[in-house]
Parts: sequence; C-alpha cells; structure tokens
Amino acid sequence: MEIQLKSIITCPKCGHKEEETMPTDACQFFYQCKNCNEVIRPIGEDCCVFCSYGTVPCPPIQKQTNSTFTS
Repeated sequence: MEIQLKSIITCPKCGHKEEETMPTDACQFFYQCKNCNEVIRPIGEDCCVFCSYGTVPCPPIQKQTNSTFTS
C-alpha cells in the first residue's frame, strides 16, 4: 500500500478545511488554522494533528499500519 502525503485537516474551532502535505519523517504536533488562526494540537494519545483532525493519518502511522497487515 502506498503512503499518502496529502491530508485534509479540519479545524475543530471553525470547521475550515485545508489540504496539506504531511511531513514524511516526523509527526506534526501543532497546526495553525488558516481561517481563524487557532493553534490546534493532537487529541489524547494521537501522535499528531493529522491523526486527530485529518482525513489521512500521518506517514509514520501509515507505515506502522501497512507493516502490521503485511507481516
């Protein structure tokens, strides 16, 4: 399964959606909404904002998920 690098992140404060390119080598802990300027952080045990608010989890999580299915 190919790693996806684009995710649509949705601001929990204003609902604004923005397509972003995710970093491939790290998790992104902060994200500033381009509409309301709210700085968001991951929810609970999530490693990054893409895992909490994105349509696609971050690349490191995608790699973990893929390796559990292929093992």
